[in-house]
Amino acid sequence: MAIERVPDVVFKTRVRDESVEGSNPYRWQDTTTQDLFGGKKVVVFSLPGAFTPTCSSNHLPRYEELYEEFKAQGVDTIICVSVNDAFVMFQWGLKIGAKNVFLLPDGNGEFTRKMGMLVEKSNLGFGMRSWRYSMLVTMAR
Repeated sequence: MAIERVPDVVFKTRVRDESVEGSNPYRWQDTTTQDLFGGKKVVVFSLPGAFTPTCSSNHLPRYEELYEEFKAQGVDTIICVSVNDAFVMFQWGLKIGAKNVFLLPDGNGEFTRKMGMLVEKSNLGFGMRSWRYSMLVTMAR
């Protein structure tokens, strides 16, 4: 499947901010498709869910392992998208030890839906999730 353009979406992300007091120094930040992909070469892979067995044991760790190889090919960023909220994605990254892959929450599934990759997984108790897929995105600024 060839997609000519990634959809314009605003992602609800959490970013570390030392000006935020307390034990949780993070704030909400809207991040756009342009912010993520504009003027960059980005590898994107999408998974059905954080903390799921195969995604946690194989998929995310393998992209972490291949990070330097992707960088050597001119890739600026590797992004993992999942229809999970920012809190779940953050905790999953901590558990896995993700350092090189940016975990992008698509909490409402908007990006996934606009990509045509939203799938019903209610039979597993998951609700709407993403198909597994990967793509290389190059976008002009």
